[in-house]
Amino acid sequence: MTDDQFKSLLDKGTVDVIVRDDLETKLKSGKKLRIKLGIDPSGADLHIGHMVVIKKLKEFQDLGHHILLLFGNFTGQIGDPTGKTETRKPKTQEELEKNAEHYIDQVSKILDVDKIEVVWNADWLSPLTFADVIKLSAHFTVAQMLERDMFQDRIKNSQPISMHEFLYPLMQGYDSVALKADVEIGGTDQTFNLLAGRTLQKAYGQVPQNIITVPILEGLDGKIKMGKSEGNYIGVNEASNEMYGKVMSIPDNLILKYFELATNVTLEELDSLKSQIESGANPRDLKMRLGREIVALYHNESAAKAAEEEFVNVFRNKELPEEIEEVCLSTESWNVIDLISECKMVSSKSEGRRMIDGDAVKIDGDKVFSIEDNVTLSKEGKLIQVGKRRFLLVKLG
Repeated sequence: MTDDQFKSLLDKGTVDVIVRDDLETKLKSGKKLRIKLGIDPSGADLHIGHMVVIKKLKEFQDLGHHILLLFGNFTGQIGDPTGKTETRKPKTQEELEKNAEHYIDQVSKILDVDKIEVVWNADWLSPLTFADVIKLSAHFTVAQMLERDMFQDRIKNSQPISMHEFLYPLMQGYDSVALKADVEIGGTDQTFNLLAGRTLQKAYGQVPQNIITVPILEGLDGKIKMGKSEGNYIGVNEASNEMYGKVMSIPDNLILKYFELATNVTLEELDSLKSQIESGANPRDLKMRLGREIVALYHNESAAKAAEEEFVNVFRNKELPEEIEEVCLSTESWNVIDLISECKMVSSKSEGRRMIDGDAVKIDGDKVFSIEDNVTLSKEGKLIQVGKRRFLLVKLG
């Protein structure tokens, strides 16, 4: 393990390393470590914010360590309360396992999935007896649980906290006991749950796992965490042109953070990029490189080059895309919100309303100013544009 690999592993794209001295000793020993990442597959699609932690797993995989990709087909039925203002709606085990299949396909863009161990926590959590759960609970206090920010917020707002939500960190911690994890990786919002693993491993006579937390990546608005429900995400499975165009829309102050968390640039390159920004480099040029890096990571170099050329043609030269998808609908008259939602040009009707309010929807080049507007389709078609990158020719047929 080179000094550069060591520094990148522990410093690039990380927030906390617990306990750093201990982990450094383990890494220098040459021992093959068991690296755990737990995922509750509550949805089917991943975005590049999810992939920050996957990229950290990839670094461990490249160094020869054993990757444990844990899917919460038990915990996911309960739901992690982290960051939630209300109790989450439960998922069925069948829904979770189907979503997990899609997850594996998407993380394969980064990880060598043939060389990881996929595990399911229902295998050891389902057989626990009520006595076992009481034994687990005895290692934590109610005061510890209530210290969590999201529970404090709910108490202040008179929102309910269900008893089962107190048990979630215990279950995630017990996962580490069952897997004998040496290291667990997660976002900063998972710190409490990750530390629960250390507590329970110690109680069960194991060496407590080390922890690496990674930052939460803000979405395209630059304000809140990336998320599909907010419409501010870059999807792992999105087309290369869409992915590139979205990168070009991020706020300038996020350029360096996206390079660090969403690409494979080295620490040395990050220092150079920081210097360029401080020296007044054109943000557009830096974002163009960022777009190429991200598209190449999830597609390939030729797709990245083509996406950049398309972006320049459409937005710098004010031309239409060379290829515009067509769709035929049997209904002639549509409310504009219903139309763009039906054509999946927005993730929800709420996003559609936001786009119209922001003057970001056009029909045949004319802006749509009201959510009450109607569209009459013809066999020749209507050119619908949502945002700067989404075009669709909608025909009656």
